[in-house]
Amino acid sequence: MPSLTDLVTYCDTRTRRSAFKDAPGAFNGLQLANTGRVTKIGAAVDAGVVPFQKAVAAGVDFLIVHHGMYWDMPRALTGPAYERVATLIGGNCALYSNHLPLDGHPEIGNNALLARQLGLKRARPFLIRDGEAIGCTARSRLTRSALRTKLESLYPRVIAIECGSAQPREIAFCSGAGNSAIPELAPAGVDTLVTGELREEFFNRAQEEKLNLYLCGHYATEVHAVQALAAELAKKFRLPWEFIPTENPL
Repeated sequence: MPSLTDLVTYCDTRTRRSAFKDAPGAFNGLQLANTGRVTKIGAAVDAGVVPFQKAVAAGVDFLIVHHGMYWDMPRALTGPAYERVATLIGGNCALYSNHLPLDGHPEIGNNALLARQLGLKRARPFLIRDGEAIGCTARSRLTRSALRTKLESLYPRVIAIECGSAQPREIAFCSGAGNSAIPELAPAGVDTLVTGELREEFFNRAQEEKLNLYLCGHYATEVHAVQALAAELAKKFRLPWEFIPTENPL
């Protein structure tokens, strides 16, 4: 039976965790330990009492999340913060969080997998932060209409703002919040972005700068990488794994 250390070491190495400078509170890596052994792997997008309860009920003792617990830590362990920690400890469930490294990974990252969903291949890095690519672009022969149709077949809610070229030659991908990606489209020579969500102000900017913007949901665009990492980890260590959905509509 693999140890907790075995799984954490593999995840850290595979995602190149230490290479990324993330948000100050992201605290990527092992956020809460268990007794040291792992029998079942879980994957979820967000840390939270409900996904933790679901994971424990499913027998998960190593849970991978994209959005971890510690964005605004240090925090007193009272109320919901206490419930989160108590649920994991009571269920002997370790928590491993991985944010930007799992967005930017060229094989199992959210953005590479978003491109692959559309039958496209990651072409070049996009949205470089401290020397590491968070997003990517892909060359495309899809018309704007075909791109929208494909996305609508994959995601329950797609907001399409179509002010750019009718047949974009290249598409940029930025899972989750795409606000920081908008200023980088023109320098990259791209007018089409697939993302999760944007601020309201970018509707006018899309009109002014002639952009195609496709918003598919923050949560929905970030279910991919945690599942890919969990599946890969489960195969390597011969363990079962399960995705823990939360039906987040945002």
